[in-house]
Amino acid sequence: MRRCAWCGEDPLYVRYHDEEWGVPQRDARHLFEMLLLEGAQAGLSWITVLRKRERYRQVLHGFDPERLARLSDEEIEALMQEPGIIRNRLKLKAVRQNARAWLRLEDPVGFLWSFVGGVPKVNHFGVRGQVPAVTPEAEAMSKALKKAGFTFVGPTICYAFMQATGMVMDHTTDCDRYAHLKAP
Repeated sequence: MRRCAWCGEDPLYVRYHDEEWGVPQRDARHLFEMLLLEGAQAGLSWITVLRKRERYRQVLHGFDPERLARLSDEEIEALMQEPGIIRNRLKLKAVRQNARAWLRLEDPVGFLWSFVGGVPKVNHFGVRGQVPAVTPEAEAMSKALKKAGFTFVGPTICYAFMQATGMVMDHTTDCDRYAHLKAP
């Protein structure tokens, strides 16, 4: 199978590329999980986060926003001792803050998808170098999320989130997933 150049050979990365990346997601819990994980990834490689994803699911209560909104300072400090996740105090505090902001949104799924008009934006990039790191839509999402009280949601994080959840489809045209996902 031909894959995007970024994918590499790691079986976890290959499975993520082949089954998840660029596939439109409208499940609120999954979108919340991906928003938090993209924030955790800031400054690191995505494979690092993928390798820790299952442990994140365990220690962050299945990414239940209601439970995460109630995290105490003591629980956040306990998470700082958890070797199976990225132990960054600011990122862990962002989990609680972002859960609270998420719960204040009337329709988080509709809100997030509104930045692409409610339908996936299918791009037609021939090579990885053509894929942008930021777009006007990602900048608008970042600004709106920050206004709503979210943190670790800069434009680059927002664009990676949009790619991961299929709001934008950036598989390159030489990738076998491109043909499968470009159709409406």
